[in-house]
Amino acid sequence: MKKLFLGFCLLVGFATNAQTVADKPFLQDSAEKFPLGDGVGDVGLLQIGSDRNKVIKVLSSQGLLHPYEKNLRKDLQYRPLLDVDIVALTRYQDQFVYLTKEAVLSNAWAGKLYIDHKINSPKAIGMGPDFLTMIAGDNDFVIFKDQQEVWRSSIAGLNPLSVLYDPNSATFILLSATGLYQVDSSLKTAKKVFEVDNATAFDFYEDTLVLGTGNGIQILDRKTFGLNKIDQKLPWTAITAVKNISGSLWFGSTKGAFKQRKDGKYDYYASKRWLVDDEVVDLAASPDSSVLILTQKGMSKINFVPMTLAEKADYFQEIQRLRHIRYGFTSDLAMKTPGDLSTGYFHDTDNDGLWTSMYLAGELFRYAVTKSEDAKQNAYEAFEAMERLTALPDLNGFPARSFERDGYEVGLHANGFSEEWREQYVKENGRIWRLSDDEIWRWKSTTSSDESCGHFFVYALFAELAPDKAWRDRAIHQIKIQMDHIMNNDWYLVDWNGEPTAWGRWNPDYVNSFPTNVGDRRLNSTLILSFLQTAYHFTKDKKYKKAAEKLIKKYGYDENANRPATVIGYVEGEDLSDKWNHSDDEMYFLTVPAFVNYSFSEEQKKAHFNAVKSHWEVERSEKNPLWNYLFALAGGENIDSEESAWWLREFPMDLIDWKIDNDHRKDLIKIAPNFRSQTYTEVLPGDERRLHLHNGAYRNNGGSDGKREYAPYIYLLPYWAGRYVEAISAPQAK
Repeated sequence: MKKLFLGFCLLVGFATNAQTVADKPFLQDSAEKFPLGDGVGDVGLLQIGSDRNKVIKVLSSQGLLHPYEKNLRKDLQYRPLLDVDIVALTRYQDQFVYLTKEAVLSNAWAGKLYIDHKINSPKAIGMGPDFLTMIAGDNDFVIFKDQQEVWRSSIAGLNPLSVLYDPNSATFILLSATGLYQVDSSLKTAKKVFEVDNATAFDFYEDTLVLGTGNGIQILDRKTFGLNKIDQKLPWTAITAVKNISGSLWFGSTKGAFKQRKDGKYDYYASKRWLVDDEVVDLAASPDSSVLILTQKGMSKINFVPMTLAEKADYFQEIQRLRHIRYGFTSDLAMKTPGDLSTGYFHDTDNDGLWTSMYLAGELFRYAVTKSEDAKQNAYEAFEAMERLTALPDLNGFPARSFERDGYEVGLHANGFSEEWREQYVKENGRIWRLSDDEIWRWKSTTSSDESCGHFFVYALFAELAPDKAWRDRAIHQIKIQMDHIMNNDWYLVDWNGEPTAWGRWNPDYVNSFPTNVGDRRLNSTLILSFLQTAYHFTKDKKYKKAAEKLIKKYGYDENANRPATVIGYVEGEDLSDKWNHSDDEMYFLTVPAFVNYSFSEEQKKAHFNAVKSHWEVERSEKNPLWNYLFALAGGENIDSEESAWWLREFPMDLIDWKIDNDHRKDLIKIAPNFRSQTYTEVLPGDERRLHLHNGAYRNNGGSDGKREYAPYIYLLPYWAGRYVEAISAPQAK
């Protein structure tokens, strides 16, 4: 058991009260996408498959295509195939077999397989043992054994969609739009065994036959063809493909693909995070355990790779350092071309200090767990960027939102304000971006409480965990000057123009102006008490404790802060209570370790902890690991460790802000509109909803056009916090 630092931790091994999840390898899914390449033209994509050599072939209306250099391109490898009209492909013994208008042929088996089928308008092919082959056309079908015709028959209006051989019954099953036919070549019988409207695809699954239709799936007994179940509780019911892949049922639809899990629910693959487009045409297995998804405009390869949470963190750490560091800040990457990382560039945001504090905290936790020199250097670089936020304004501890070289700052945007407000603000007060004394840099004003929250959170952590005293002292200095600025300005963040910023307000007249059940009254009281406790803890300067006691005794700040979170609700006429603000949750949980652990007395600590626990109870349904692990830092037990690990496993590998839509899904149970903005009975996994920061709990729909890659601190901070509080084990051997 490691010895944890004092302050946040207080006790040796305190976090062992949390259940530790073993970090064993799980199958991490990610996507490779191959849109139609230049020169392919306007083609219809029909089928996809892969052979034992991992060669991928796509059948199109203009011949074969294959993936090459991230595009689908014309397949020129076998010149004879360029001169035949291929209408379908299948696999036999993990080799490609082609059905053309004239013949069945393959390039495997030394090219010896060749059947002149003499079928008008052939549509579908199926193969059984010893090269037993069935070919079906518009109105007739023929069966070959040893490449010799053994039976030919006709069914008026057959119009086949697909043919599969069923080894259980030693018969072929043929699907048409109106039903299923069982074809027995040994008895030379063909009969319709199930009638259905708008059938589209089928496959065998254990002792059932799963039939896809335009309105859900129908599950039949594989032996009797009796109907067992009609299922329409699917992500989408317009089914286009059904495949049993490695013992799991996969479905394609007009709105993406999905895999049935063991619990009967579905993993949903849709949007440009996963697919070139959502109109699925075909599905296929690949020998490398990936799944191939063919859509109207290209193909996608869903890879499943054994990975531990630690390996996932290593992956994101590399991305963080490669393309998400700006002057030491953590920065998202904007892209001029959607999804094209080569067109990426940095720009400032309103919350550069807050986002950087969260990456910096993750690196401090990583250093504490691993003693990595790389983690220490990364932390120090981020610290220097944040430290400069108070140096450039020259306003005695006022932290800027961001800084940039003069002339390169982006716009006038300020968090939470309309374009009209910004124009009026600039007209009355001057530019939001202020020129520094050296006239080289500009710093961004209008700083809000969420930035202060990030600063106090990470400087306290830095003062606890950084190994070098000189650096720890610099963090304590930042705590002191920022606290002094707020106190010396009557509990406000006061900007360059001498006016309080819109949201940097902890003055009693402001805080207590809200009704008791408006979240800002409780939150702002919690924040300022936590700031003061932090300042006193590290400096031992009694002025901070006296100031806190005055706010408590005269203005009721402890009473405000210690109200349970359940009191927060809607208040008529109060804009700040229209709905639950998950950005407030972020500020709150970043604050709670200091709010509890730096309390002035055991009695106060107990009261603070109970208030924090009430908030955590409200937030548990989100399964957010960061909230759980920060609650553990405040002494919380039974912190939903497994739910937190689930969140980390389901976090997407693709961090691009793609547009996501779940509103159409029929497998999710919607709940009535509510104060918390929760849409469904349970939170969706991260890879099935739009990507967002920790302040976006239930953002299931939305996103943008793929012109931003989020910085991966979103994963790194909770992962390393989980390791630090021992809720996640070290990675275990594969």
